[in-house]
Amino acid sequence: MNENPKLKGQSALVTGANSGIGLAVAKALAMDGANVVVNYVTNPEAAQAVADDIKANGGNAIILQADVSKEDQVQSMFQAMYKEFGTIDILVNNAGLQKDSAFQDMTLLQWQTVIDINLTGQFLCAREAAREFIRRGVVPERSVAAGKIICMSSVHEVIPWGGHVNYATSKGGIMMLMKSMAQELAPKKIRVNSIGPGAIQTPINRSAWDTPEALNSLLTLIPYQRIGQPEDIGKLAAWLASDESDYITGTTIFCDGGMTLYPGFSTNG
Repeated sequence: MNENPKLKGQSALVTGANSGIGLAVAKALAMDGANVVVNYVTNPEAAQAVADDIKANGGNAIILQADVSKEDQVQSMFQAMYKEFGTIDILVNNAGLQKDSAFQDMTLLQWQTVIDINLTGQFLCAREAAREFIRRGVVPERSVAAGKIICMSSVHEVIPWGGHVNYATSKGGIMMLMKSMAQELAPKKIRVNSIGPGAIQTPINRSAWDTPEALNSLLTLIPYQRIGQPEDIGKLAAWLASDESDYITGTTIFCDGGMTLYPGFSTNG
């Protein structure tokens, strides 16, 4: 655990936390003192390994299974969290997936699955968290805010992505969900922001980086000339959840090595 934990005494829920970015976020929040719920849908062994690692490093974590697109499962997960930790202070809406297809071949199931998990799942979890934040209010010894919601978006909330229309649409929706929630909830001392990762070295995009040729091609899109690591996102999430970022709400912070700078135009396009 960090020497001066910024999230001491707070409780956090990270959805989709048994791999990739969610795993790194869960560990980063725990390192800063938060009690962490590691949410997962499948592979409980991986989720337990994350919780065990957190505990081995002096933190506190439990695992809870829930499909975030299912209202009853989300509500049961939050109730189980309250039974264990009493309340929630931080929600990281991270669970997401891809079902890629050429647009003309995309099935309704491919469209609906991505929208249900990536967008509706964030709505369902954020609504439950907001209800608890409003019920409980500010607890000054823990945080100056009543609660913090961090939505995991993507550079593709602003960069169109052919072959991934369902995914890009879900991320564009997350942007407006986040901004509208932030606008409505700010007077209640609830902060809502998004993180927009660029190319991060995780299993979901392995084909983009697992050969030298693929990585070199990817780096043409990244001015900073390195692929992102899950820990880059974890550190940002821990800071966004802390009082150090208390005056930030309603914005997306891109963590992308400059991908949103449209590097194709760096030599006059």
